[in-house]
Amino acid sequence: MVFALGFVLFALGITLSIALHECGHMWTAQATGMKVRRYFIGFGPKVFSFRRGEIEYGLKAIPLGGFCDIVGMTALDELRPEELDRAMYRQATWKRLVVMSGGIAMNFVLGFILVAVLAVGWGLPSLQQPPATALGNMSCVPQQNPDGSTQPCTGTGPAQRAGLQRGDVVKEVNGVKVDTWKEFQAETQKQSGPFTYLVERDGRNLTIPVTPERVVRYAEGGGAGREVGAVGVGTEYYDPVKYNIFAAIPAAGAFTGEMFVRTFQSLAQMPEKVSALWTAVTGGERDPETPVSVYGASKIGGETAERGLWGVFILVLASLNFFLGAFNILPLLPLDGGHIAVVLYEKIRNTIRGWKGLAPGGPVDYLKLLPVTYVAVMIGGAYMVLTLVADIVNPIRLFP
Repeated sequence: MVFALGFVLFALGITLSIALHECGHMWTAQATGMKVRRYFIGFGPKVFSFRRGEIEYGLKAIPLGGFCDIVGMTALDELRPEELDRAMYRQATWKRLVVMSGGIAMNFVLGFILVAVLAVGWGLPSLQQPPATALGNMSCVPQQNPDGSTQPCTGTGPAQRAGLQRGDVVKEVNGVKVDTWKEFQAETQKQSGPFTYLVERDGRNLTIPVTPERVVRYAEGGGAGREVGAVGVGTEYYDPVKYNIFAAIPAAGAFTGEMFVRTFQSLAQMPEKVSALWTAVTGGERDPETPVSVYGASKIGGETAERGLWGVFILVLASLNFFLGAFNILPLLPLDGGHIAVVLYEKIRNTIRGWKGLAPGGPVDYLKLLPVTYVAVMIGGAYMVLTLVADIVNPIRLFP
């Protein structure tokens, strides 16, 4: 039940993000004197609509997007005589840029608000991940039950008794180099008697002898147990930092800046993720860094809600808004960035014509851009389908 609630709430969060994106276009168009005919959430058959002033507001059956119909977005639009002066393509360049950027700005603002809420309510995590083999909390070594639960234990564990410290980065386990936590675990579990860790601490390399305890561990999903070596240490992670309302604003601003950098890096890596998505669809391991569809993101929202991790829920929703804003900046039609590129082209072209003593050129003929638009739509649609299939047959698992 909690999973279903989280799934629905996250889907509603995505719908609200899209609705506010379109509001960004509508409100800036109204503020700059343009006429807005329709504002709809969704596509497909109309569910209902109502009119307020000169705008028809409504909902369509497929809530996977939305649109804001501004009069004269291109010179191809059919206009009534009284609409000519308020047509978008006839407005000043700065007005058109403001309107086209309004949706992008709205997603960024919404993402920032969500980050500020996260900072006050749950704390901001560190986006700088510790080294893969950095040691975290240390404790006694519990025995494991066949169902995966652990038995109570008391006292200190081998890692603590050996003098290991949180933040130590393990370089070698008994002479074997390790680069990942999985490798660290595997090599540690092989040990049946005293052995050594080569660790980096405060810029120095230290060799620390450790005597493990032998415990029983069971594979995920059940099966026979096996005796392994254990030292009582977990992986390192950085605890979230909470802020009061006043300190949350600058902290959220700095965090948002880091998110921008990571979002654009992820965007640049999207083409190379096609092979990883195909691997996931065809039965290989799913790369957690691959994109997710609306369904996949909502599923993650449901899983975080089910475990009471509402801070993660909000962070994922904020990340999605940053991605939506960044994605729409791409200079491809029919994205906002494509329309912005057309407006800038017209401005640069007319400036050059002015230097030559020529009159400004006419509006860009969008019919000539249709082939490029179709190609972008087809590639984008295929990518979305591939991502959706991967989310269905081999979803990203945040939790084992």
